[in-house]
Amino acid sequence: MSSSRTAAGRRGGLFERLPLWLLAALFIAVLICWNMAADADYTAIFVTVRKGVAVTLYVSFIAYALSLLAGLVLGLWRVSRCRLLREAATFYIEIVRGIPMLVILYYIAFVGAPGLVDALNWLLSPLIEAGLTARISVRSLDFTWRAILALTVGYSAFIAEIVRAGVESVAAGQMEAARSLGLSRWQAMRKVVLPQALRNVLPPLANDFVAMLKDSALVSALGVQDITQLGKVYSASTFMFFETYNVVAFLYLVMTIGLSLCIRGLERRRGCGPVRL
Repeated sequence: MSSSRTAAGRRGGLFERLPLWLLAALFIAVLICWNMAADADYTAIFVTVRKGVAVTLYVSFIAYALSLLAGLVLGLWRVSRCRLLREAATFYIEIVRGIPMLVILYYIAFVGAPGLVDALNWLLSPLIEAGLTARISVRSLDFTWRAILALTVGYSAFIAEIVRAGVESVAAGQMEAARSLGLSRWQAMRKVVLPQALRNVLPPLANDFVAMLKDSALVSALGVQDITQLGKVYSASTFMFFETYNVVAFLYLVMTIGLSLCIRGLERRRGCGPVRL
């Protein structure tokens, strides 16, 4: 009798934990996949657009990794005791966060990248004049890397604020206790404060990665052959806008929902589960 009640309780608990929204999403995904397999037009669109998945993931992963590094440095500068570092980081963060991502993309691609190339040529001018190296051409920096650089510039400002908030969420007594044990300020930050801050900032950092994956669609404005660009070109040539953008939206949903599920699993493993009211 007790075993049957236990089994019923487990089934009830499993039903309560079952993500019904995910079942609904999977049902819709199955219907879309079935429609794609049965319809020749959808199949042709999918075969064409899926080539951009690798470019979208490549741009997103590289840009996010660079944003994490830059954001970590800027976030630590924001909580530094050196006023010059604090002011420099605050200036960068406030300026960049106030500019739309698409404007940053255009600015880096058509202003920042040529300026960077000119600066490198100026630094290498003695070697260029001596014939030891050739001048760097602006075209050597392709638009994919210009887009990655633009996303890095934009998202590093947001990640810096996340890092700052995470560090400040750790009680000041943790730093004082670490310093009293003989650790330097950097050792205390690296071994005591940052590990605790990581647990607090993991959910917003993960959400920023999902947001970057979606914002990577902006790189199509530079002609980068991602999912959105391939869909735009295909729909313009076939006039099948409804079908094409259905496939584009479906591919983005598969990637973002898959990443969200992985993030939630990671949060549960680190004890960052949701609070029920």
